[in-house]
Amino acid sequence: MKTKLHSIVAVTGAMLMATTAIARAEPSAELIAAAEAEGMLTTIALPHDWCGYGGVIASFKAKYPKITVNELNPDAGSADEVEAIKANKDNKGPQAPDVVDVGLAFGPQMKAEGLLQPYKVSTWDEIPDAIKDADGHWYGDYYGVMSFLVNKDLVKETPKDWADLLKSDYAGQVALAGDPRASNQAILGVLAAGLAQDAKPGKEAGEKGLEFFKELNAKGNFVPVIGKSGTLAQGATPIIVMWDYNALAAKDTLAGNPPVEVVVPDKGVLAGVYVQGISAFAPHPNAAKLWMEHLYSDEGQLGWLKGYCHPARFNAMVKAGKVPQDLIDALPPAASYEKAYFPTLEEVDANKAAVTGGWDSVVGANVQ
Repeated sequence: MKTKLHSIVAVTGAMLMATTAIARAEPSAELIAAAEAEGMLTTIALPHDWCGYGGVIASFKAKYPKITVNELNPDAGSADEVEAIKANKDNKGPQAPDVVDVGLAFGPQMKAEGLLQPYKVSTWDEIPDAIKDADGHWYGDYYGVMSFLVNKDLVKETPKDWADLLKSDYAGQVALAGDPRASNQAILGVLAAGLAQDAKPGKEAGEKGLEFFKELNAKGNFVPVIGKSGTLAQGATPIIVMWDYNALAAKDTLAGNPPVEVVVPDKGVLAGVYVQGISAFAPHPNAAKLWMEHLYSDEGQLGWLKGYCHPARFNAMVKAGKVPQDLIDALPPAASYEKAYFPTLEEVDANKAAVTGGWDSVVGANVQ
């Protein structure tokens, strides 16, 4: 599965300029009753070890036991989510998603195609303006930075930067955490590789990233397998390029078997924002709205933070003393984020077009 801003300073500044008073509004009794009457919420592409979603879903079920959560294709990518809505727009059955969690570039695309309906949660003012649609069709939920997850049983010398991955020591070891023709995470992994070569963000970085993976593939270092904690543990993909929060969650899941290391590279530190949206054709629109209220509540935001993600309301909540220190301490060092680059929406779009359009012809590796 599963990305706008010119710098980490810009995004944190935008967050700090959000309303400082933490909203305490609860969903209305009318919304809760309408959602419970629908009785179901259909999600898609939400692995339980992604951004703490297992706990977030569990807390929603506990709060609203009358609503069944129907989880579709947890391992789908952002493009798959888009297609699932298109394919089921006339279908009110269990295969029609109510909500999506997609990379930044997909939010405006889905709005333009009429696939999303607007909704503004009670805590709307604390979502930075820079990462939300003014009309409420999509809104930023969390962000992280691109990192390397490394199996230390098989990789003795941990790569510290993108250029290291080209060394012969890593033959048959490097994988992406998705298909770069459809997965937002993988698409931005290619962009990060381009940024590490000092390419201009956007199309140029996308093209430079493709050239990097072309060389990685030609050297025999690239593995055309979608990297997950299981493939890493089995030795099929000893080094995986993935979001830091997914890598840290995998580290917890593996619990030392095998021992792993999570590395934020020295160059090409790319930050990525994901966004939420409600399908314009949602069979359960009220349950979808209630789900959004849950995600953007204090409880929901802290649930993502427990999964190592920086939630959209992070700075406002920290300022209000609502974030336990142990959750802050569990995140990668602040220095890892100081060098992070937040691409603009235009840059994300240009990169996406370059990568999805050029992967087959430039790299030629069928990732699956």
